[in-house]
Order: sequence, then structure tokens, then C-alpha cells
Amino acid sequence: MKRLRIWRRWFARRFGYARLVCLALLVGFAAVRLADPGFVEEFRVRTFDYFQKFDPRQKTQKPVIIVDLDEKSLKVIGQWPWPRTKIADLVTELTRLGAAAIAFDAVFSEPDRLNPDIAADTFRSLDEATREKLKALPSNDQIFAAAIKSSRVVVGESGLPNSNALLDKKLPQTGLASLGEDPLPFLYEFPGLLRNVPVIEAAAAGRGLFTIRPERDGIVRRVPVIMQAQGVIMPSLTFEMLRVVTGSDTMLVKTDKEGIRSVGVKGFSIPTDKNGQLWVHFAPQDPSIYVPAVDVLEGRVAPDRIAQRLVLIGTSATGLNDIKTTPVDPAMPGVEIHAQVLESALTGSVISQPNYGLAIEFFAAIIMGLLVIIFAPKFGPVTLVGVGALFASVLGGFSWYYYVHYRLLIDPTYPLFSTTAIYLTLVFASFVREQQQRKQIRGHFAQYLSPVLVEQMAQSPEKVVLGGEEREMTIMFSDVRGFTTISETYKHDPQGLTALMNRFLTPLTNAILARKGYVDKYMGDAIMAFWNAPLDDKQHEINACEAAIDMLEKIDEVNKEREEEAADGGHVYIPLNVGIGLNTGVGVVGNMGSDLKFNYSVLGDSVNLASRLEGQTKEYGFPIIVGSKTALAAKDKFAILELDFIMVKGKTEPEVIYAVVGREDVMNSGAFQRLRNLTIEMLACYRSRDWQGALDAIERGRKSEDADTLERLFRLYEARIRYFQANPPPDDWNGAYALLSK
Repeated sequence: MKRLRIWRRWFARRFGYARLVCLALLVGFAAVRLADPGFVEEFRVRTFDYFQKFDPRQKTQKPVIIVDLDEKSLKVIGQWPWPRTKIADLVTELTRLGAAAIAFDAVFSEPDRLNPDIAADTFRSLDEATREKLKALPSNDQIFAAAIKSSRVVVGESGLPNSNALLDKKLPQTGLASLGEDPLPFLYEFPGLLRNVPVIEAAAAGRGLFTIRPERDGIVRRVPVIMQAQGVIMPSLTFEMLRVVTGSDTMLVKTDKEGIRSVGVKGFSIPTDKNGQLWVHFAPQDPSIYVPAVDVLEGRVAPDRIAQRLVLIGTSATGLNDIKTTPVDPAMPGVEIHAQVLESALTGSVISQPNYGLAIEFFAAIIMGLLVIIFAPKFGPVTLVGVGALFASVLGGFSWYYYVHYRLLIDPTYPLFSTTAIYLTLVFASFVREQQQRKQIRGHFAQYLSPVLVEQMAQSPEKVVLGGEEREMTIMFSDVRGFTTISETYKHDPQGLTALMNRFLTPLTNAILARKGYVDKYMGDAIMAFWNAPLDDKQHEINACEAAIDMLEKIDEVNKEREEEAADGGHVYIPLNVGIGLNTGVGVVGNMGSDLKFNYSVLGDSVNLASRLEGQTKEYGFPIIVGSKTALAAKDKFAILELDFIMVKGKTEPEVIYAVVGREDVMNSGAFQRLRNLTIEMLACYRSRDWQGALDAIERGRKSEDADTLERLFRLYEARIRYFQANPPPDDWNGAYALLSK
């Protein structure tokens, strides 16, 4: 048990509990199939019914004739049972016409009520001489027995639901020989047996049970060839006819450990199921094999209709209650079912369910089940349904092929039901897992992403990788300039300071979320966010720049409201100014932290550079500064100015940084084009170490209409140039920047 628990835990960790449950289902279905309860058998036999409906037996010969106790005969001769003398006449006439053998689908269990001795005791007002003459006459049963003895007649017997206390076991019985295991444990047994009167039993050439045992649903599919009735082993009526016709003294039963395989007589071996039942290969009902009994008695039947044929005497009359349901016909007389059994045996057109069929079913169920368990989670639903349909077609086709070509019944329902149940279990487990993932995603990301993106992630959780991955992303750092000074004014009002922070962080956050960004964390008055994770965003650089400009617009709106409030309240107004750094590069993103607390965040040099760029906004005088990759992706959508080189840790070459001045309308304006040309001219002179040319460009810029925008940048470069004029820098710019840093 301990090893089993260890194995179960290992399997659950390795493959998941859903697959473990499916393996248990696979074993459970195998156990159910092995037990074969009624409902499982019913599914199976109904499938075989469809086989027979689509491909019933085609008659090539008609070796059996039914002498029918039909409505016409009953109307002429009278109600059943007829006098035994009349039945004796029927046997005599059939023998004269050349019948190979005759069998009765009826039992004569009581003496004929019209026997002369019974009549002598029954009729009143008879003189004693007449009464004695009647008693001296042979009985109708003796006359019938004499007719039977002059022919080859098999009399019918019936299995009873209760024991028959009057059963005479000394009456003749058919001999039995067995090959293999003892067949008795596998035979169907009737508690009671109803036999004919002894004189008829003794005269008959054979005796067989005509009792037909319908399935649970009332349909006759199988007929026992051999069975037990009140401790007596009995052949069926039809099989006993074959024994009599072939002249066999005994019937041979072949049995293995699984059950009975076949029952045979000289020249015939009939395959059966494990209980000795023959699967009847039905043909549609055939009126041409019926001959009214009255026509035989009145000599209206040609000899060629009867000669050398097996004759069954039974009834199609509805009032005699011998109507059965078969897979091919909802109402077939029981006597014709016996006829169909004989036809199948005599023409070799029999069907059977082989004992190895169960092994094939188990093999198919296990292989298909394991394939579904292994591959179902890897395939999409459309692919899986297609593959499942292919497997079902192959299995159904295999079963159909063996039925049509070999008349073997291989059950496709057990493997199909087993595999379908496993598939539905995996689908349900996947549904539950997805719902849990969606709930987890909604709970984890609801505060950091826009509701639209959160719902998109919840609907497609497979797009989200939380375990850690490398992605190219755009990272943002934003910070409020001079917030320390502002917070001093709230030194004794912590609630007011909290309200102020929420007041400006809320619109800034909304601006990020509206542009598909993910808010990583808040650090006091600072925000860290990124794009292209956890969901893909092919325009993450563009969306990040849009969000940055939106944030500036939002903070302007907050400042206007605060300025109006300050004027109304008579207190000092200090504007909020935001610096934003954006950088695009590869980072490692995923859930990071401890077992108890973690956060979906990003790490890498690109993150560090974004933080550094945010810190440069005050020095360069532009609120949005971006790295080179961000600028390259956004250059056609935004007004971008090149600012400077900065040295980046881990790189030998400096990083070019840019300012985002506005959107496309600003980019196309004349004022921006003039500013852009001035900075290009100044930077060209500066980088070629034409100090005077750079200073001249700065002076011209200060005289332009938009000089205020570049004033801080001009002052920065002017200070650098003055320093380099006094302290000539090294030839490489890395050394020059190192000198500046000192």
C-alpha cells in the first residue's frame, strides 16, 4: 500500500490528477466489462442488432417448411388443441409426402381429452355395452404415437420457471459427450421441465426444448442449443432435429475455461457463446415457407413442397401467443425462429461471438484509452474530435468487416464508451482547471491590467506564462519631481498626503492600463510598468509612448484642479511634475518572490536603464526620455529628439537617448522641425569637437521662438563645452564622459 501511495503521488505530480483519474477509469471500465452486467450487455447486443438490420441473412436455399396452425386452419378444424387423431393424420400425410423429419413446436403433456376411455367416463346415458366398447378402443394418444413411430418425429418439450413434481426422469434422454471442461456450469438452467405423455415420448425419434429465452429487452437474439431443465441436459428442438436427421446417437459439446465453444453432431458443428447459445443469423420473415395445416390434411399440397425437407409444425396465429420480436422483425412467429436456426445451420450461414473477442475489446480499449490520456491534453478540441472520429470509424469498420466477411461479432461499444468517458473526464478536468486559472488570473492581475486585458487573459490562459521567460519588453519608470517638498506641506496631515497620492496615481495608472500596460509596482510616488507581458503586444513601444504622453496630460488636468482648489482655499499651490523613462530590451519576466508572497515582475539590464532614463529627465529638461530601441520603433509616430550618449553597464558603446516631445501632430509642425534641426546641428558640432560651432548653434537656438523648450539642454551642453575647452577630453568619447563624471 505504501508503494502504491508513493507511485500515485509521483504520477500525479508528473502527469496530473486528471490523468490518474482517467487511468483509474480505464481499469474500472475493464472491471465492469469483465463483470458484464445487464446494461453493458444490452448496449453490446443492440449494436449487433444494427449489424443484422443492415446486413440480414440472404436465403439461398429453403430446406425447412413450416406447417402452420394458422387462423385458416383453426377456423376449419376448430380451436387448438386438436384431437390427437387429427394430428396423427397430419404426421402420416407429411410422411407420405416425403418429409425428412418432423418436429412439433408444441408439447402434449396431458392425455387427449377426446380419448375413447375418457369419453366413456364422460358421456352420460351410455349403455354399459357401448361404454365397454369405447374403453376397448385404442386411445388417441396411442394412435398419435403409432403415427410418430412410423416416421422420424421430434417432439417438443418446455422449460418451466418452477420445478415439476410429476416429472418422470425415466423417460428417454438424448446422449451427451463432452470434450474439454465440464459444460454443466455454463449451461442455462430451467427450474422445471414439462414433457409429453409417456406413450408419445417413447414413440418419438427425438426430444428437444422449444423454449425460446428472450433478452432483457424482450428481443430474441440467441437461442440455446443445449441447456439444463430440472437436472436433465436437453438439446434444443432444432438441434435435436439435426441429430435425428444425421443419425447421430449423441451430441458433442466442446468446452474450454471460458465456456462452451460449440455443439455438434455428425456433419455439423454449431459455434455458440460461452453459455451454449447460438447467435441466430436472421433473415427477414419469409411467408413462402409457410403451408397451412388444413391444406396438408385435405391433400392440397404438392409433394415437392415437402419432400426431403425438415418440417416444423407450429403456429402463426396471434391468439396462440407465440409471437416474438427479433432484430430484423418486430413480430415473428416463434416457429419461424426455429426454422431460421435450422436454415442457418444447414446452409452454414451462422454468426458467433468468439471467446477471443473479449481480448480484442480489452486491447482496443486500453490502447485507445492510453492514447487519449497521453495525447488529449496536447491537442486542440477540433483535432481531438477528428482523431476520435477516425478511431471510432476504424474500430466500427473493423467490427463491421469481421461481421460481413467472417460472421464474427466483435463488440465496438465497450472500447468506444470507455474512451469517450476518459475523453469527457479530461475535458471536464480541463474545464475545471481553466476556470481555476481564469479565477487565479483575474485575482492576480485585476489590479495591474485593464479589465479588457484581464478578461482576455482569463479566456486564453494558455497565452500566459507565469513561470518565468525571456521577452523583449518596454519598461517604464515614472516619478513625481519635487514630491518631497510637496509632502512637507502635509507633514501633519497623513490622510491628506495619502489622498493626494491616490489622486495622481489613479489617473497615471489608468493611462497605463488603457494602453495595454501592466503595472508592476508602486514605489512611493513612483510607478514601474511594462508592456508585452503577460500578453503579447506587437506594438508595445508605441503603446508605452502613448501612455507616457497620456500621463503628462492627466497630470496637467490634476494640476489645474489643484491650482483652482488652492486659489479657492487660499493656500500655496505647488504643481506636480512627472518624469518618465522608457526603454525597450530583453528582460526575464514571471512570478518572483517567496512561497508565501510573490509578484509578477521583470528583471534585467533593460529595467535598470529605464530607471536611469527616468532619472535623466530633470537634467535634460524633457519629461519623457526613451532608449534607442524605443525611439527607433516610435520614430514614425511621435516627435522625437536625439539628446545625448550615456554609458550603460555591460556595454562598450554608449546608449543614444531621445526625448519624446509629442505625437504625430507635433512631429509634423514647423516649430518641432526647427527645434529638431537646431539640436541636430548642435550635436553634430559637439561630437566633431567643433566647440565654437556648437556654441554658435546654441546661440541661434536661444534666439528662436521655441527656445524655452531647449534651454535646459542648451545650458547642459554649454557647460560641457566650456569644460572641454578648458580641459581637452581624450580622443574617445568613453574617456570624455569618464572625465565629465569626475
